[in-house]
Amino acid sequence: MADTHDHVDVAVIGGAVMGSAAAFWLSRLSEGRLRVRVIEADPGYREASTALSVASIRQQFSTEINIKISRFGIAFIRDIARETGPEPAVKELGLIENGYLFLAGSEARAEAMRAAVSLQRAEGAGTEILQPEALAARFPHLALDDVVMGSFGPRDEGWFDNMGLVQALKSAARQRGVSYVQDRVTGLRRSGDRVTGLRLASGTEISAGAVINAAGTRGADILRMLGEDMPVEPRKRTVFLIDAPNLTAPQAPLMVDHTGFYLRPEGRYWLCATVPEADGPVAADDFDPDHALFEDQLWPRLYARVPACDAVKVIRCWAGHYAFNTFDQNALVGRWPGLENFYVMNGFSGHGLQQAPAVGRGIAELILHGGYRALDLSPLSPERLSTGRPLREAEIV
Repeated sequence: MADTHDHVDVAVIGGAVMGSAAAFWLSRLSEGRLRVRVIEADPGYREASTALSVASIRQQFSTEINIKISRFGIAFIRDIARETGPEPAVKELGLIENGYLFLAGSEARAEAMRAAVSLQRAEGAGTEILQPEALAARFPHLALDDVVMGSFGPRDEGWFDNMGLVQALKSAARQRGVSYVQDRVTGLRRSGDRVTGLRLASGTEISAGAVINAAGTRGADILRMLGEDMPVEPRKRTVFLIDAPNLTAPQAPLMVDHTGFYLRPEGRYWLCATVPEADGPVAADDFDPDHALFEDQLWPRLYARVPACDAVKVIRCWAGHYAFNTFDQNALVGRWPGLENFYVMNGFSGHGLQQAPAVGRGIAELILHGGYRALDLSPLSPERLSTGRPLREAEIV
């Protein structure tokens, strides 16, 4: 039977990759001395953005902080057993290092790409600029008549086991005393500049020294319980698994096309998706795939870029949600303005999975030390909302 009232040092709202990363780092950096509780309504992660993503990591971002976060993330993913040891539940995450390929269709886009690549290389990424001739030689399955330039990451980019990462973080956190409960936060108590308690659907009341909002697409709902607004909303993305029997390119990268879709290998098949032309917020429980999207918008673009996709069959499809930050499509990370003990890790706009290792550590450092140590995440502070200074990320996939 659940306690009717309890106290913890840190309560984490949301137990997918973000919440589990925060719990892992809190337990690791405190050597298990903190009482940390993770509250997750969906422990099977059936509707979690984490589970429904295409589980990729890249260095190709347009903002310096996102590149730094990815440099941290790839090192963590490569060394997952050591990072989550001494008794790791997961030995490796099956990283497939095929890279990312971004295509530019205009000189203006090419110029922006050059600037981004310069930033990436300054941070240690191996991104290469490829002219059409080099692209044709390297990726002969592509039609490139309308392509001005491409950027390709030959290392430190690819895809991996998303739920393996969650399992690794969660298991290591539990080994150091973190508790996970299946429940749902229905209310928060506030006194001045502090959150003093959480009310759960089970009837349990929890008081906490600090509270972390890692509720993903429901993160804005949590803030509204405190009378605060956060510009994060669920955006639906339908992913298609297709069979393309005439396309043979198993070492192909994840290609991000300037016409608005991506494509990557998935074993003998391929994964692809596009942003709907009528993109906008959806209900938090709307996970119905947009089946018509493939024929109406995706396949014509796909066939134009990859002629070998002349005969394709959709094997299956599913819909996941981006926790989309409408302000600048970048994460909101840190202490919420006006609240002394309430922290957010929300609004990742589709790249949260790969950013979880670094962001989880950063949140733990803020709580334990009052400031960042491993990596300065202050550019992602939610204070930029009130100052009206967006940090725009151009490379949203």
